[in-house]
Amino acid sequence: MAAGKFASKLHNANILILGGTSGIGFGVAEAAYESGAMVTISGTNQAKIDTKTAEIKSNNSAGDASKLRGYPCDLGDQEKMEGNLKALFDFATNNGERKLDHVVFCAGDAPAIRKLEEMDVAYVQRVSMIRFAAPVVIAKLITLHSYLNSSPSSSITLTSGINTAKLAKGWAVGAGVGGAVEGTARGLAVDLAPIRVNCVAPGAVHTELFDKVGAENLEGMLAMFKDKSMTKTVGKPEDVAEAYLYCMRDRFVTGSLIESNGGGLLA
Repeated sequence: MAAGKFASKLHNANILILGGTSGIGFGVAEAAYESGAMVTISGTNQAKIDTKTAEIKSNNSAGDASKLRGYPCDLGDQEKMEGNLKALFDFATNNGERKLDHVVFCAGDAPAIRKLEEMDVAYVQRVSMIRFAAPVVIAKLITLHSYLNSSPSSSITLTSGINTAKLAKGWAVGAGVGGAVEGTARGLAVDLAPIRVNCVAPGAVHTELFDKVGAENLEGMLAMFKDKSMTKTVGKPEDVAEAYLYCMRDRFVTGSLIESNGGGLLA
Protein backbone atom coordinates (compact mmCIF):
# COMPACT_ATOMS: atom_id res chain seq x y z
CA MET A 1 0.00 0.00 0.00
CA ALA A 2 1.33 3.42 -0.95
CA ALA A 3 2.30 5.77 1.87
CA GLY A 4 -0.17 8.54 2.65
CA LYS A 5 0.38 12.26 2.13
CA PHE A 6 2.10 12.72 5.49
CA ALA A 7 4.31 9.62 5.55
CA SER A 8 5.41 10.26 1.97
CA LYS A 9 6.61 13.86 2.41
CA LEU A 10 10.28 12.90 2.35
CA HIS A 11 9.99 9.90 0.05
CA ASN A 12 12.60 10.25 -2.74
CA ALA A 13 13.60 13.70 -1.48
CA ASN A 14 17.31 14.39 -2.04
CA ILE A 15 18.83 15.26 1.35
CA LEU A 16 22.39 16.21 2.29
CA ILE A 17 23.36 15.94 5.96
CA LEU A 18 26.63 17.54 7.03
CA GLY A 19 27.86 15.99 10.25
CA GLY A 20 25.83 12.88 9.45
CA THR A 21 28.32 10.34 10.77
CA SER A 22 27.74 10.89 14.48
CA GLY A 23 25.38 12.23 17.12
CA ILE A 24 22.28 14.12 16.08
CA GLY A 25 23.30 14.20 12.43
CA PHE A 26 23.49 10.41 12.36
CA GLY A 27 20.02 10.25 13.91
CA VAL A 28 18.68 12.58 11.21
CA ALA A 29 20.32 10.44 8.54
CA GLU A 30 18.72 7.27 9.90
CA ALA A 31 15.30 8.92 10.08
CA ALA A 32 15.54 10.38 6.58
CA TYR A 33 16.65 7.06 5.10
CA GLU A 34 13.83 5.27 6.91
CA SER A 35 11.45 7.83 5.36
CA GLY A 36 12.52 6.75 1.88
CA ALA A 37 14.69 9.76 1.10
CA MET A 38 17.87 9.77 -0.95
CA VAL A 39 20.48 10.59 1.67
CA THR A 40 24.07 11.77 1.41
CA ILE A 41 25.98 12.00 4.68
CA SER A 42 29.22 13.88 5.13
CA GLY A 43 32.00 13.84 7.69
CA THR A 44 35.75 14.31 7.71
CA ASN A 45 36.73 10.64 7.67
CA GLN A 46 35.94 8.30 4.77
CA ALA A 47 36.41 5.16 6.88
CA LYS A 48 33.86 6.43 9.40
CA ILE A 49 31.48 7.36 6.58
CA ASP A 50 31.70 3.80 5.25
CA THR A 51 31.10 2.35 8.72
CA LYS A 52 28.11 4.59 9.42
CA THR A 53 26.41 4.09 6.06
CA ALA A 54 26.72 0.33 6.61
CA GLU A 55 25.23 0.73 10.09
CA ILE A 56 22.24 2.69 8.79
CA LYS A 57 21.59 0.07 6.13
CA SER A 58 21.89 -2.72 8.70
CA ASN A 59 19.44 -0.98 11.04
CA ASN A 60 16.85 -0.75 8.24
CA SER A 61 17.27 -3.81 6.07
CA ALA A 62 14.04 -2.98 4.21
CA GLY A 63 15.51 0.29 2.94
CA ASP A 64 16.81 0.86 -0.58
CA ALA A 65 20.60 0.71 -0.16
CA SER A 66 21.12 2.68 -3.37
CA LYS A 67 19.55 5.71 -1.69
CA LEU A 68 22.32 6.11 0.90
CA ARG A 69 25.89 7.23 0.28
CA GLY A 70 28.59 9.38 1.82
CA TYR A 71 31.32 11.83 0.88
CA PRO A 72 34.13 13.32 3.00
CA CYS A 73 34.31 17.07 3.55
CA ASP A 74 36.85 18.79 5.81
CA LEU A 75 35.40 22.06 7.14
CA GLY A 76 38.28 22.86 9.47
CA ASP A 77 40.64 24.35 6.85
CA GLN A 78 39.76 27.98 6.18
CA GLU A 79 41.55 28.12 2.83
CA LYS A 80 40.04 24.88 1.50
CA MET A 81 36.56 25.09 3.03
CA GLU A 82 34.75 26.54 0.02
CA GLY A 83 36.39 24.14 -2.42
CA ASN A 84 35.66 21.17 -0.18
CA LEU A 85 32.02 22.20 0.15
CA LYS A 86 31.64 22.68 -3.60
CA ALA A 87 33.02 19.18 -4.20
CA LEU A 88 30.51 17.81 -1.67
CA PHE A 89 27.56 19.58 -3.30
CA ASP A 90 28.69 18.46 -6.77
CA PHE A 91 28.71 14.88 -5.47
CA ALA A 92 25.34 15.14 -3.71
CA THR A 93 23.68 16.58 -6.83
CA ASN A 94 25.50 14.43 -9.40
CA ASN A 95 27.17 17.60 -10.70
CA GLY A 96 23.88 19.48 -10.75
CA GLU A 97 21.84 16.81 -12.52
CA ARG A 98 19.62 16.19 -9.50
CA LYS A 99 19.19 19.18 -7.20
CA LEU A 100 18.87 18.83 -3.47
CA ASP A 101 15.57 19.23 -1.63
CA HIS A 102 16.99 19.65 1.87
CA VAL A 103 20.30 20.46 3.54
CA VAL A 104 20.80 19.70 7.23
CA PHE A 105 23.82 21.15 8.99
CA CYS A 106 24.84 19.30 12.18
CA ALA A 107 28.60 19.57 11.73
CA GLY A 108 30.70 20.89 14.56
CA ASP A 109 33.79 20.36 16.63
CA ALA A 110 34.26 20.52 20.38
CA PRO A 111 36.91 23.13 21.18
CA ALA A 112 38.10 23.32 24.77
CA ILE A 113 36.33 25.91 26.92
CA ARG A 114 38.64 28.81 27.77
CA LYS A 115 38.51 31.40 30.50
CA LEU A 116 38.04 35.00 29.40
CA GLU A 117 41.60 35.86 30.33
CA GLU A 118 42.80 33.10 27.98
CA MET A 119 40.83 34.26 24.94
CA ASP A 120 42.48 35.43 21.74
CA VAL A 121 41.32 36.17 18.21
CA ALA A 122 42.58 32.83 16.89
CA TYR A 123 40.42 30.96 19.43
CA VAL A 124 37.29 32.93 18.53
CA GLN A 125 37.90 32.27 14.83
CA ARG A 126 38.43 28.56 15.46
CA VAL A 127 35.22 28.22 17.47
CA SER A 128 33.17 29.96 14.77
CA MET A 129 34.85 28.34 11.74
CA ILE A 130 32.67 25.27 11.32
CA ARG A 131 29.45 26.17 13.10
CA PHE A 132 29.06 29.71 11.71
CA ALA A 133 31.32 30.28 8.69
CA ALA A 134 30.49 27.00 6.92
CA PRO A 135 26.69 27.60 6.75
CA VAL A 136 27.35 31.05 5.24
CA VAL A 137 29.61 29.51 2.57
CA ILE A 138 26.94 26.87 1.89
CA ALA A 139 24.37 29.60 1.30
CA LYS A 140 26.79 31.32 -1.09
CA LEU A 141 27.31 28.12 -3.10
CA ILE A 142 23.58 27.46 -3.27
CA THR A 143 23.05 30.98 -4.57
CA LEU A 144 25.82 30.73 -7.18
CA HIS A 145 25.18 27.21 -8.41
CA SER A 146 21.48 26.53 -7.68
CA TYR A 147 22.24 23.27 -5.88
CA LEU A 148 18.90 23.45 -4.04
CA ASN A 149 15.47 23.47 -5.64
CA SER A 150 14.04 26.98 -5.29
CA SER A 151 10.72 26.09 -3.68
CA PRO A 152 8.95 26.16 -0.30
CA SER A 153 9.31 22.38 -0.45
CA SER A 154 13.07 22.87 0.01
CA SER A 155 14.85 23.75 3.23
CA ILE A 156 18.10 24.34 5.05
CA THR A 157 18.24 23.52 8.76
CA LEU A 158 21.09 24.81 10.92
CA THR A 159 22.02 23.91 14.50
CA SER A 160 22.65 26.05 17.58
CA GLY A 161 22.05 24.86 21.15
CA ILE A 162 20.53 25.52 24.56
CA ASN A 163 23.72 27.23 25.76
CA THR A 164 22.93 30.13 23.46
CA ALA A 165 19.94 31.00 25.68
CA LYS A 166 20.92 29.47 29.02
CA LEU A 167 24.58 30.03 29.60
CA ALA A 168 27.03 28.28 31.82
CA LYS A 169 30.17 30.02 33.00
CA GLY A 170 32.82 30.11 30.28
CA TRP A 171 30.32 29.94 27.41
CA ALA A 172 30.47 33.58 26.25
CA VAL A 173 32.11 32.74 22.90
CA GLY A 174 30.10 29.57 22.35
CA ALA A 175 26.86 31.43 23.04
CA GLY A 176 27.97 34.18 20.68
CA VAL A 177 28.51 31.71 17.88
CA GLY A 178 25.15 30.04 18.60
CA GLY A 179 23.41 33.40 18.51
CA ALA A 180 25.13 34.19 15.22
CA VAL A 181 23.88 30.91 13.75
CA GLU A 182 20.31 31.66 14.84
CA GLY A 183 20.47 35.16 13.40
CA THR A 184 21.97 33.86 10.17
CA ALA A 185 19.12 31.35 9.81
CA ARG A 186 16.63 34.22 9.91
CA GLY A 187 18.70 36.29 7.49
CA LEU A 188 19.05 33.41 5.05
CA ALA A 189 15.30 32.77 5.23
CA VAL A 190 14.92 36.25 3.75
CA ASP A 191 17.81 36.05 1.28
CA LEU A 192 17.05 32.57 -0.06
CA ALA A 193 13.23 32.70 -0.11
CA PRO A 194 11.18 30.79 -1.15
CA ILE A 195 13.69 28.20 0.15
CA ARG A 196 12.98 27.82 3.87
CA VAL A 197 15.75 28.21 6.45
CA ASN A 198 15.38 27.28 10.12
CA CYS A 199 17.52 26.45 13.13
CA VAL A 200 17.22 23.67 15.73
CA ALA A 201 18.51 24.34 19.26
CA PRO A 202 19.03 21.02 21.07
CA GLY A 203 19.51 20.66 24.79
CA ALA A 204 21.74 18.02 26.38
CA VAL A 205 21.83 15.04 24.01
CA HIS A 206 23.75 11.85 24.79
CA THR A 207 26.11 11.52 21.84
CA GLU A 208 29.65 10.28 21.33
CA LEU A 209 30.96 13.56 22.74
CA PHE A 210 29.94 12.37 26.19
CA ASP A 211 32.42 9.52 25.93
CA LYS A 212 35.29 12.00 26.13
CA VAL A 213 34.60 12.65 29.82
CA GLY A 214 35.51 9.06 30.69
CA ALA A 215 33.36 6.29 32.12
CA GLU A 216 34.12 7.36 35.69
CA ASN A 217 32.59 10.81 35.07
CA LEU A 218 29.78 9.88 32.71
CA GLU A 219 27.21 8.83 35.30
CA GLY A 220 27.60 12.08 37.23
CA MET A 221 27.33 14.16 34.06
CA LEU A 222 24.16 12.39 32.95
CA ALA A 223 22.64 12.85 36.41
CA MET A 224 23.43 16.57 36.28
CA PHE A 225 21.78 17.03 32.88
CA LYS A 226 18.73 15.01 33.97
CA ASP A 227 18.33 17.24 36.98
CA LYS A 228 18.42 20.32 34.74
CA SER A 229 15.42 19.21 32.68
CA MET A 230 11.67 18.98 33.20
CA THR A 231 11.54 15.46 31.81
CA LYS A 232 14.37 14.25 34.07
CA THR A 233 15.96 12.65 31.04
CA VAL A 234 18.83 13.29 28.68
CA GLY A 235 17.94 13.57 25.01
CA LYS A 236 18.78 10.92 22.47
CA PRO A 237 19.72 11.60 18.82
CA GLU A 238 16.56 9.80 17.68
CA ASP A 239 14.50 12.20 19.81
CA VAL A 240 16.02 15.43 18.51
CA ALA A 241 16.14 14.12 14.93
CA GLU A 242 12.37 14.65 14.84
CA ALA A 243 12.89 18.42 15.05
CA TYR A 244 14.95 18.36 11.86
CA LEU A 245 12.41 16.18 10.07
CA TYR A 246 9.71 18.64 11.11
CA CYS A 247 11.68 21.51 9.57
CA MET A 248 11.91 19.58 6.33
CA ARG A 249 8.29 18.44 6.26
CA ASP A 250 6.45 21.63 7.26
CA ARG A 251 6.46 23.77 4.12
CA PHE A 252 5.13 26.74 6.09
CA VAL A 253 7.91 27.08 8.66
CA THR A 254 10.86 29.38 7.93
CA GLY A 255 13.05 31.77 9.86
CA SER A 256 12.15 29.85 13.02
CA LEU A 257 14.02 28.45 15.99
CA ILE A 258 12.89 24.97 17.00
CA GLU A 259 13.84 23.87 20.53
CA SER A 260 14.22 20.30 21.76
CA ASN A 261 15.65 20.43 25.26
CA GLY A 262 13.45 18.53 27.71
CA GLY A 263 12.30 21.80 29.22
CA GLY A 264 15.85 22.77 30.05
CA LEU A 265 15.08 26.49 29.78
CA LEU A 266 12.49 26.10 32.55
CA ALA A 267 14.59 24.19 35.05
